[in-house]
Amino acid sequence: MTEPTIAQLDAGHDWQGLSALAHWTIEQAIALQQIPAPTFFEAARAAWVADRFREIGLQSVRIDDLSNVYALLPGRRGGAAHMVAAHTDTVFGAETPLDIRSEGDLIYGPGLGDNSLGVAGMLAAARALAQSEPLAGDLWFVATTREEGLGDLGGMRAAFNALRPQLRGVINLEGMALGQVYHAGIAVRRLRIRARASGGHSWLHFGRPSAVHGLMRLGARISAFNPPAVPRTTYNIGMISGGSAINAIATEAEMWLDLRSEDTSALAVIEAYVRREMALLTVDDLHFSIEVVGDRPAGTLHPRHPLVETALQALAQVHMRGTLETGSTDANVPLAAGVPAITIGISRGGNAHRLDEFIETPPVAAGLRQLVLVLLAVASA
Repeated sequence: MTEPTIAQLDAGHDWQGLSALAHWTIEQAIALQQIPAPTFFEAARAAWVADRFREIGLQSVRIDDLSNVYALLPGRRGGAAHMVAAHTDTVFGAETPLDIRSEGDLIYGPGLGDNSLGVAGMLAAARALAQSEPLAGDLWFVATTREEGLGDLGGMRAAFNALRPQLRGVINLEGMALGQVYHAGIAVRRLRIRARASGGHSWLHFGRPSAVHGLMRLGARISAFNPPAVPRTTYNIGMISGGSAINAIATEAEMWLDLRSEDTSALAVIEAYVRREMALLTVDDLHFSIEVVGDRPAGTLHPRHPLVETALQALAQVHMRGTLETGSTDANVPLAAGVPAITIGISRGGNAHRLDEFIETPPVAAGLRQLVLVLLAVASA
């Protein structure tokens, strides 16, 4: 039997309530954004999402030990399934003001686009499909945790392992990625580097090794490294701290280093460089240590893979020209394990990870339509 095309699926679906669904999606995104959810502290959001899943009428709703929320939309044949995922955590601390303001077609709020809108889009797609004729294949909707910062994709790792025996593919959602299809996950290594020295008084013991001075020298050498443009490789010293007083030679200092590359071997080269420079700077009274605090695996889906082509066709159906992208998302986990996965978006926006983060409201309807089309297609295959 020939599988229906995206155009046929579009023509056969009832889109009469799409505008209202888009409005509902924005309301849900704002409601979720108002619940603080720093990485590792997503439990309150998990409870909220679980309630929405139950209201929609999904089955097998549960919350695991990492605050991942699972819900099933069963298909006619059961068995093989696709996972639809969106992460609930944010980069903002629990004390961050979560004020919302609107300016024309824009809504501002920290964490609104990354990733409250992604979660809300997942809820909206589940709601639309739960009200339609049963699909052939199962769909698991999962609100994941620990995607940001030092979470190291812990939520997706657990969710993927739990569902892997039945998974045919993963559709991951980010709120502000509309028009983009992420088909490759870049490798990421995150290192915590510490320097230690005996310290002393800034006047009396001048000349003794300082942990801060040593770390600064190491940082300067790292910043002098020229990574390759192809495969694209980057580094960033995101945080640095140390010392106890302005007039004390520092006994301890540390930096947090983020390394990324499209190729795992290129990532290994830059990490080896960092470790080599650490060794060169080590003296009797200045020592360095390194701890791996993040290790995101890499994986790639061929641009002509049916899942990628389906996503591009869905965008074309809503009159958008899709672009292929690489990045670090929850989709890294299934991609690294050889399971087809893509990341797509619900709308456009900007200033991610800033207090003035914003989303555009007009594209939400088109974003939902492309998402539902993708899910109709994969659940019909």
